[in-house]
Amino acid sequence: MALQNALINVMEKAAQKAGRKLARDFGEVEQLQVSRKGPADFVSAADTAAERIIRSDLEYARPDFGFLLEEGGEIKGTDPKNSRWIVDPLDGTTNFLHGIPHFAISIALEQQGEIVVALIYNPITDDTYWAEKGRGAYLNSRRLRVSSRRSLKDCVLATGIPFAGRPNHKPFLHNLESFMPNVAGVRRFGAASLDLAYVAAGRFDGFWESDLSPWDLAAGILIVREAGGSVSTFDGRDRALETGEILATNNSIHGPMLRTLQQARKDYRATLPAS
Repeated sequence: MALQNALINVMEKAAQKAGRKLARDFGEVEQLQVSRKGPADFVSAADTAAERIIRSDLEYARPDFGFLLEEGGEIKGTDPKNSRWIVDPLDGTTNFLHGIPHFAISIALEQQGEIVVALIYNPITDDTYWAEKGRGAYLNSRRLRVSSRRSLKDCVLATGIPFAGRPNHKPFLHNLESFMPNVAGVRRFGAASLDLAYVAAGRFDGFWESDLSPWDLAAGILIVREAGGSVSTFDGRDRALETGEILATNNSIHGPMLRTLQQARKDYRATLPAS
């Protein structure tokens, strides 16, 4: 890897340790004990075990830092910078449980309300996407840059489709229908952290989704920005982490995608009955 600070080393070791356990469990996916967490939202024994490993390692290295965990919730720390780890131990749980090898561990460090270090680790490919604020984004030791495509018709976009038990199916369809005739393709891979990592790597030109959680987004937001990309909500504000609504792109297509999403929102609202 490129020269990096001690915090990234801590994050990488924790992710790789949890990732080895996930990879072993993935090989025995049919025998995992799985319980329902909510409508179409599963949590596996592998998920909770990975979170325990990551929390233990991060807590040992920085005992005064707090946590925001997908399974464990919020744990307050005592660090004067209000430092906290934001952790998704298994992004892409449904892929994992169905034997689809596309999932990741996402870890971000927030200090005084700002994401300053981020890491996304894919246990199947052994790829580590990471960034430090002001120092760029990397895939392992290779510097990342977003794509340079300027026209939507040349672009491949990624998104997330609302599943059973989630709202906003109809608004999503308006968004999708607005993009489909005007782009080279739309992909739905089922792990938002990796979608964002792929935007940073120039594999996807843009990504949009709503109803996400902070642990889905925190690491990816910094990695995209440090790779030279743009991140906002659908109305252009810098509130993706707060709202769970994100548009992440190379700089060239951010404006056109914003305008498309805003027009799709207007079109959807026009279909609603008058109150």
